[in-house]
Amino acid sequence: LVEVGCNAGALAAAFKALHPGCHYEGMELDPGAAQAARKHCDTVTVLDIESVPPEFFGRYADTDCWIFGDVLEHLRDPWKLLQRIRTVIPAHGSIVACIPNAQHWSVQARLNMGDFRYQDGGLLDRTHLRWFTRATMFELFSQAGFTVVAGHPRIFEEPMREAVLPAIRLMAQSTGADPDMAVQDAMAMQYVIRAVPTASS
Repeated sequence: LVEVGCNAGALAAAFKALHPGCHYEGMELDPGAAQAARKHCDTVTVLDIESVPPEFFGRYADTDCWIFGDVLEHLRDPWKLLQRIRTVIPAHGSIVACIPNAQHWSVQARLNMGDFRYQDGGLLDRTHLRWFTRATMFELFSQAGFTVVAGHPRIFEEPMREAVLPAIRLMAQSTGADPDMAVQDAMAMQYVIRAVPTASS
C-alpha cells in the first residue's frame, strides 16, 4: 500500500495492527510529520507528489492500493495525479480516499449568509484548493479512468442540522432538483470511497 500524505502515520499504525504482514509506504510533504510516520510505515519518502516526473510512478506498478486520506482536496491537479496512477496501477488495484463534502449543510448555510471564510481546519480549511460534492467525486475518478465501487458517508451528530435541512429541501424543489437527494447529500461531512481501474472496452 502507498499512502499519499501519510502525515504522522496514524492510519498506517492502525492498518498494520490489523495486517502486520503488509508493506506500507508513506509519502509526505512535511519532513517533521514524515519523521514521525517512520515509526509506523515500512518506508516514508518526503516529496511533493505533484512535482515528481511521470516516470516516478513506474516504480509503483505493483502497488495494490493507493490511499488518500483527506489529501485530494489539497492538490493543485488531483485529476492529473489520478490519471498518472491509472497508467501504472494493476488491474486488481484500487484507490481508497476520504474526501470532504462541499455540499455539507453547514457550507450551504454559510454561503446563504455570505459567510464563506477560510478556517484553520474542517470543511473550510484554508489549505483546500479543490472542492467536491458526492456527484463531482464520481466525476473526478471517472475522468481519471476509475470506477467508484464502494462508498460510505461520514455523518456526525450536528444539532443545528435539522433546522437547516428543510431550507435545503425547499431550495431543491424550487430549482427542480430531487429534494430527498439534496437533503441526503447535505448530511455527509466526508465520503470514504473505493475506486478501481475502469475496464477497457
